[in-house]
This record gives sequence, structure tokens and C-alpha cells, in this order.
Amino acid sequence: MKTRSAILFLVPTLIWGSTWYAIKFQVGTIDPLVSVSYRFMLAGILLLAYCKIAGLNLRFNIKQHGMIALLGLLLFGVNYWMVYEAETILTSGLVAVMFSIIILANIFLNALLLKGVIRKEVLLGASLGILGTALLFKDDLLSFNLNNQNLKALLICIAGVLFASLGNITSALNQRNKLPVIQTNAFAMTYGGLMMFGTVLILQKEIAFEYTTSYVLSLFYLAIFGSIIAFSTYLQLLGEIGPDRSAYVALITPVIALFISTFFEGYEWKMAGILGAGLLIAGNVIALKNKLIKKQIRA
Repeated sequence: MKTRSAILFLVPTLIWGSTWYAIKFQVGTIDPLVSVSYRFMLAGILLLAYCKIAGLNLRFNIKQHGMIALLGLLLFGVNYWMVYEAETILTSGLVAVMFSIIILANIFLNALLLKGVIRKEVLLGASLGILGTALLFKDDLLSFNLNNQNLKALLICIAGVLFASLGNITSALNQRNKLPVIQTNAFAMTYGGLMMFGTVLILQKEIAFEYTTSYVLSLFYLAIFGSIIAFSTYLQLLGEIGPDRSAYVALITPVIALFISTFFEGYEWKMAGILGAGLLIAGNVIALKNKLIKKQIRA
């Protein structure tokens, strides 16, 4: 496995393994839509400043800005609005289980919209990964009560997954058209944050800010690490190995989250969790093996 590919896979996996907890600090007294707009406006402004200081080209034509805005709406706007809303009702574990289906969405949307090939090994790896995720959060699934509120949150979460997947496909298309990931993300995050803030105004949501240490620190952590760094590496990975295989990052992050929980929250590993983690790792190996072997041969 090439060092670059390993880094591009590990960085977003490790970061997003911790952001499930950081998001919980963002959905307390502040409306989820407001928090999402803060996160991506902050991330976009910081990344634009970096691009300017680094001397990166920030010139795009109107058509390119249109595609960048679409990426911002899908991946850095509505997707996260849905996830934040779902996390106000569902446990992080249930959200992780639901989000694991993004790999299937990416596989089929990649085939449908980008004429990608549906690979048997990726489908098998995805199936093992989803099963593994379900086993990891077995207790959350078994205790889930499908009342009206939970059903609504579940549907919101599924919608978030679909928007995220469409955002992945949009990024892949932008990269095919030679749009650079870093500069594209800088504008896309800014556009996504501004569009969500515009939605706040249209829906007449309360515009407030929580001046607590937990809210401010989690906001900066999510903006810098969870957005700028994680998406810069993840979307480059997506451009290199495709939307189908790169989505496996979303399946591995819950395992990282549970390892973090082991040290900070006293999470105890049970047989189902160990088996689930094993299936996730096995699925990961199956899904990525052929691609990584080919990369090694070319290196």
C-alpha cells in the first residue's frame, strides 16, 4: 500500500471517529441548522485564507462555481443539517449504523451517474461492513423504539446519507474536470455554510451562539479537523480510488469512535462488538485489496 494512500485513508478515519462526540456539543441549545452554518462558514473562511496565503489559484469560471456550489449544498450543507437533526433524537450509534449505508449509495450512484463498474469484492466488503457496524451497535438497535419521532429522525438520517453520497459523486465529477480539491473545498464550504445560514433566515430560526467552552472548542475542532483536514484528505482519496471504495472510511469511523469511548467513557467490548469490528476489518481488506495491489504494482 502506498504511503500517500494510507495517509489519505487514515486521516479522515481517525478524525471522523471523534467528531460523532463533538457534534453532541453542537446540538444542545443551538438549533442544528445554525450550528451547521457556523461550522462551514468558519471552515470555508479559514481554508480560503490558507489558499490565499499559500498562493493557490482561486480563479474559477461561473460554470465551475456552479458545480462547487452544488458540492457545498450537498456535502457541506443539507447532509450535515440532516445528521445534526438526527443526532438530537437518535444515539450516535444508530446514526453511525444508518450512515454505513453510504457505501451502497456510493456504489450504485457511481455506476448510475459516473458509469462506474459495480465490483463484486466491493459489494461483498460493503455488506460485511454494514453487518459489522450493526453488530457494533447491537444494543442501540435492539433498544430502538420505532415511534413517530424516531421514525422521522430515521428518515432524516437516510436523507442525509443520500445527500452525502450525491456530494461524493459531485466531488468525483469535479475532480474529473480537473478542479483542485483544496480550493474547491474552500469555496464549497463557504457556499454551503452561507446557504445554510440563508435557510436559517428563511425558516426564521433563532440565531444564537453558545459562549461555553465545550461549544466553542467543538465548533473549532469540527471546522478545522472535521471539515478542512478530514475532507481535504478524504476527497483526494475519493478521486484516487473512487467513490465506492473511499466510502469505506464511513464504516471504519465507528470502530475508532468506540476505541475512543473505551478510554474516555469506559466502553466495554462485548463479543458482538469484537465480531463486528472483525467483520469491518475483513470487509475493508476485501473491498480495498485489489485496488491497493494495483497501486503497488504501478508504484
